Amino acid sequence: MNPPRARKRFGQHFLVDRGIIAEIVNLISPQDNDHLVEIGPGRGALTRPLMATGVRLSVIEIDRDLAAIVAKEFSRRANFELHLGDALEFDFASLSGDDQIRVVGNLPYNIATALILRLIDQAPHIQDMTFMLQQEVVDRLAANPGSKDYGRLSIMVQSRAMVEPFFDVGPTAFEPPPKITSTMVRITPQNVGLSIGVLGHLEACVRTAFGQRRKTIRNTLGKRVDNDILAACGIGAGQRPEEISVEAFVHLAQTIAADDSEQLEPIDADPCAIQTSNTPTP
Repeated sequence: MNPPRARKRFGQHFLVDRGIIAEIVNLISPQDNDHLVEIGPGRGALTRPLMATGVRLSVIEIDRDLAAIVAKEFSRRANFELHLGDALEFDFASLSGDDQIRVVGNLPYNIATALILRLIDQAPHIQDMTFMLQQEVVDRLAANPGSKDYGRLSIMVQSRAMVEPFFDVGPTAFEPPPKITSTMVRITPQNVGLSIGVLGHLEACVRTAFGQRRKTIRNTLGKRVDNDILAACGIGAGQRPEEISVEAFVHLAQTIAADDSEQLEPIDADPCAIQTSNTPTP
């Protein structure tokens, strides 16, 4: 029987390059006591070598046909669990128990940014995340102040996690080949203790500031925070948003939250609602 074809609506591109697969497993470096969670196992290209290490592996697959393939091959193995459903709606905390999980996968790029932000919201339950993503998404995740890629996604992720890009993967490693280059990245949540209130103010600040990124911070946030607050946070009123560090934005959000200020409008959208792009699946 021929394997299922890639479905465009799920952004599927199946990883087929064995050398790249081996590099990914080496990067993940599974340890005996790990509980790995693979998002989108696809045809099982990464699932097989991960299962061969003997670690506990839970997989989450939205495509029923692909879920049937991995279930047929692995369901009798004691260290394997299959969850049929949408990773964007999945409760990852339910898998962690007393130990943190390690999340891996070749993410569909159309859900990547929203899923990463959702996972970071569940950081106490997650040790790290190792993903294949669209190169431009990784560039935005890891961007430093002053670069063209630095923006809302950079700040909302780096404020709560360490981002480490590793190696690029060309289109020929997939079937069918995508029109973009992919990059492997590790995201490690950090215990920074930001409250929901602070995160709400942080999202509001960066959403407003980067909505008009060529204007100065005084012009974008001036009706909501005064120059004294900006100065107290180490922010110059004449700076543009892309020149302001993650730490300074966090300090600003903490200052506003501490004052219980109502100068910022309530969040009217999910913080995950940052523009996404399109990708591959194993």
